[in-house]
Amino acid sequence: MGLVLLRYGELALKGKNRSEFVRRLRRNIRACLKAHNLDGQVTSVGQRIYVQTDQPDQALEPLSRVFGLTSLSPVVQVPREIDAIIKECVRQAKEAGVKPGTSFRVRSRRVDKTFPYISPEIDRLAGEAILQELGGKVDLSSEADVTIGVEVTREGALVFSRVIPALGGLPIGTEGRVVALISGGIDSPVAAWMMMKRGCNVIPLHFSSNEVETSKALDNIQVLSRYSYGWELRPIVLNHHEIISPVIEELRAIGQARWACIFCKRTLLQKASEIAEEFGAHALVMGDALGQVASQTLANMEVISYGIPKPILRPLIGLDKTEIIAIAQKIGTFDISIRDEAGCPFLPPNPITRASVAQLKEILKQLGYVEPLS
Repeated sequence: MGLVLLRYGELALKGKNRSEFVRRLRRNIRACLKAHNLDGQVTSVGQRIYVQTDQPDQALEPLSRVFGLTSLSPVVQVPREIDAIIKECVRQAKEAGVKPGTSFRVRSRRVDKTFPYISPEIDRLAGEAILQELGGKVDLSSEADVTIGVEVTREGALVFSRVIPALGGLPIGTEGRVVALISGGIDSPVAAWMMMKRGCNVIPLHFSSNEVETSKALDNIQVLSRYSYGWELRPIVLNHHEIISPVIEELRAIGQARWACIFCKRTLLQKASEIAEEFGAHALVMGDALGQVASQTLANMEVISYGIPKPILRPLIGLDKTEIIAIAQKIGTFDISIRDEAGCPFLPPNPITRASVAQLKEILKQLGYVEPLS
């Protein structure tokens, strides 16, 4: 059986409720293993979580996508004896390719302070043995070619030579549910992913206007499911035309077609709020980035948000397009989002970019709508 050491960061800062966060993280780790048909036992000791499995190499990549984890390492457990620790350090250094000309360092941590050798002594003794047997050169900085890690616990000593970065954040399921509006574009899947990273159970909602955009949205939701361990992404698909067409016709009838984009988003958010209420979600999520398109000016976002009964979260608000694309490429949604694009049939030739709540109220009055609560 192999052993994988899992580390978490932000959770360690939690107070009396930390155990709840760690419990949820363990549950999501088990869900990850199950999703990939991997057998494993998940336990936690102090600020570390361990996965014991007979398929450690296959488990590393999926586990690195579990939100809440900051890094992981396949480890070898040896007795709490300095000779055993040194021997394993040399073995792993050789396996990692340490030879004359290769820089290396040993970094140890005593979880159990009763161990008679302090961390600098472990580092020195293991480093000297590696130098004597394999050559190489000592480099105590983070620029070293190879780092051998040692953690001494009450049960034994853990030795590792690899640290695989993970995504950090909070475990999915610790922050409640949100409804995320997912289009076929680049931004909205990234926004949903960022809320998943902050511990939210995401309910994907797509308003289907054509098969091209719906196919992209559903494919991206499938990609997002690779990160949603512990919560199944079940997309809700509604007909965009049926919901929006009556509103657009009313706007055209009173000569206010320029407001189509704003009323489109308001109508979709109102429908999303109904879905959120039905499924017990606390907020709505959009992929807006400030100033990116006409409906995403600050003035227009104020008007779009006016009177919507659920809070609207916009995790991309301060990012530029280059930053959003970089995240989309990292998480695997970008190539899907840039497939063939079908435009919106309701897009006016000259959409309004500087709307105001006062103007909105006047148009609502003309349409005979009841003014929303501010």
